[in-house]
Amino acid sequence: MSTPRKPLRIVADRNIPLVEKAFAPFGEVAALPTTSITREAVRRAEALIVRSETKVTAALLDGSPVAFVGSASIGTDHVDLDELADRGIAFANAPGCNSDSVKEYIFAALLHLAREKSFLLRGKTLGVVGVGSVGRKVAATAAGLGMSVLLNDPPRAREEGPAGFLPLDDLMAADIVTLHVPLTRSGEDATYQLFDAGRLARMKPGAVLVNASRGAVVPTGALKRALAGGHLAAAILDVWENEPDVDLELLSRTALGTAHVAGYSMEGKLNAVRLVRKAFCRHFGLTAPWDPFKEIPPPEITDIRVEPDPLLPEDILRTVVTACYDIRVDDGLLRRAAALPAEERPDYFRGLRAGYRVRREFSNVTVRLPRVHEGLGKVLAALGFRYKVQ
Repeated sequence: MSTPRKPLRIVADRNIPLVEKAFAPFGEVAALPTTSITREAVRRAEALIVRSETKVTAALLDGSPVAFVGSASIGTDHVDLDELADRGIAFANAPGCNSDSVKEYIFAALLHLAREKSFLLRGKTLGVVGVGSVGRKVAATAAGLGMSVLLNDPPRAREEGPAGFLPLDDLMAADIVTLHVPLTRSGEDATYQLFDAGRLARMKPGAVLVNASRGAVVPTGALKRALAGGHLAAAILDVWENEPDVDLELLSRTALGTAHVAGYSMEGKLNAVRLVRKAFCRHFGLTAPWDPFKEIPPPEITDIRVEPDPLLPEDILRTVVTACYDIRVDDGLLRRAAALPAEERPDYFRGLRAGYRVRREFSNVTVRLPRVHEGLGKVLAALGFRYKVQ
């Protein structure tokens, strides 16, 4: 291991798992609450490690010697990248770090909704808007579940050719539309309010909208009207316009509502720390091998046995998925915000994210199938599980 001649001063969000252990070999780590990462706090820092809740702008950086900013997140809309470039500050985020986590969230939600609304996912059409690291996995899993899949991703279509991609209008006949786009406010692919009132009206009557990207992609008022009027049958929302200030009327109309935690599996979080740490080391010319997964306890659930009961395949899948991740818990926690005074709700939302429960990914689990249900093996594999037929 090599270390800098002079220890670095590092300010980090203490809600990032293992952040102190990750960066302690390189200098002095001040691990602070998210709301304490202020201009004064970073005044002497040479590196800043944040989550998506911290706005990294000139107002935060002025007067500091910050040379590196790392964000343990996929998105970058909380960071003024032009400002960093003008100042010569290196930046790294963690694209793809939690793609499995978000995929698992989507199908935990859809399997739950299918039971509540008495339909099967198999045979339904899923429109995937944004086919990046998350969208690709969602599309592949949906196909494994027997769904028809339509893909929309204009930047990829321009770069790779149109084969396999459709214009957004062609996805409006889908039974379910799921959004996996970054939040961008300008350019030909701007996603700010992409699903406005006009777009929602063009969706298939009785369709389902899932948003696990950014809240401002779908304006609150338009979505409330689409749900209240019955044009959309349901919405599943992990992200909210103006979060952490969640619109309670919209929350009350959602089939499932969660506090921006779709990507918050332990694996997703630790992948983010690992990726940002690697970029930090490259920037400062450092080496220090580190495996974050050796620092955490083993998962509580590693083995699930399916009995040879005469259940529908999706009922079995739902039971297995819920045993590993019961999305109703996250939904119930967010709904408690309705009982709080308005001034306390934003902090409650932040607390749900900062203190999120330990959630492990499906890849840790082996599902043991009886011969009568061996056909579920490929579907379980698409969801991320290992399986054995016995």
